[in-house]
Amino acid sequence: MTRTPIRPSRSYPPWPASLPPAPGDLRVLQAFVNTRDIEGGTDELESAAALGAWLAAWGLLPEGTALGTADLEQARAVREALRRLLLANNGAPLDKRAVEILDRAADKAPLRARFSPDGAVGLEPAAPSWQGALARLLELVVAAWIEGLWPRLKACPNDECQWAFYDFSKNRSSKWCTMKRCGNLMNARAYRKRRKSQRG
Repeated sequence: MTRTPIRPSRSYPPWPASLPPAPGDLRVLQAFVNTRDIEGGTDELESAAALGAWLAAWGLLPEGTALGTADLEQARAVREALRRLLLANNGAPLDKRAVEILDRAADKAPLRARFSPDGAVGLEPAAPSWQGALARLLELVVAAWIEGLWPRLKACPNDECQWAFYDFSKNRSSKWCTMKRCGNLMNARAYRKRRKSQRG
């Protein structure tokens, strides 16, 4: 199956040097989950207009498409459900509630088969709407699964971070978004906890 690559309307977002983006279109899912910065207390999807602008910047929605409060609420719910799946990719128990949210969202996300002039076939959203953009996001999950890349997209297990990152290690053993950002911090906390229990 062929796929039309997603082409952002601008160089977006500016990735931190220490956190390289996931390969190909998987970076779109990474960026979507990371629209909420738990550590920084910010959310790029602060309104329906902001959601529309974000989707348009990534080439998932035509500029100026009107979205509503229900779209925003579902987008946030889908984002956090995806984050729970990325935590499961990093060893956390699979959150059944997250699976249910994504299943219900998929029921409303229309995709249709489209044929290119050379006879190749692919899937694309059936409508230029939030549901169409959602369909494309979920299609990226399916494609990543088929390509064997999905288990490498993880969320940092530090509850104060939970940043989505791509595990580039050969054996898929990376646990933290970065050792400097969370790895050393959490290892130090674990060490102090062990020392405290030994003294007690």
